[in-house]
Amino acid sequence: MSTIFIRSILLYAVVVFSVRLMGKRQLGELQPSELVITILISNIATLPLENPSIPLLMGALPILVLVCFEVLISWGTMKSKKLRRLISGSPKIVIRDGKIAQRTMKELRLTIDDLLMALRSNQIFTPEEVQFAIVETTGTISVYPKAAYQTVTQADIELHQPSENPPSVVVSDGVVITKALQALGKDERWLSAQLGKQGLSPEHTFLAMADKQTLCTVIARESGKGKGGGKE
Repeated sequence: MSTIFIRSILLYAVVVFSVRLMGKRQLGELQPSELVITILISNIATLPLENPSIPLLMGALPILVLVCFEVLISWGTMKSKKLRRLISGSPKIVIRDGKIAQRTMKELRLTIDDLLMALRSNQIFTPEEVQFAIVETTGTISVYPKAAYQTVTQADIELHQPSENPPSVVVSDGVVITKALQALGKDERWLSAQLGKQGLSPEHTFLAMADKQTLCTVIARESGKGKGGGKE
């Protein structure tokens, strides 16, 4: 039992390292080659767990080889547009000026239900409202509505406001996020002073968010919770 436990932990570490090495993507954003590698890794990792007679190295080594191969392929696709098209394909336009490209949909084996579902996820309920709809190489559908159906922006009404970063979390469950404070040009003395105005200390704060001017959100810790404290 202990052997299985140790092998599981080691293989878990190898798989996590391999996925991190491949880069951060959601499952729906994987390119075809990345999806294949992910499936192979998951299958290979289960073999040494199902059969303890298989050496652990025989399970870890193929995973690392596949990941290294994927990294090389990724590097090659960055350098060569032809290789990128061969491995990942190219985007396809399925709606142009409100008209559906039926031949392209047949080539992609994309049903009208799939297309309408993608449009609805973009708050569009009829193809006539779409200027362009493009099937990306990941399989997702990007939609660009016609001008008459686009949301009005501040630039459209010539309203000019300075761009500012969103508030940052500076205290999380009693723990001070020092990097977030530094990015805002603040320090812990400023944070303690701001929290003190509300009768709190960092240790008694569940959540605090701040921008460059002041604290935006402050939520006190519930009395029943233990004190966290510390820094990040």
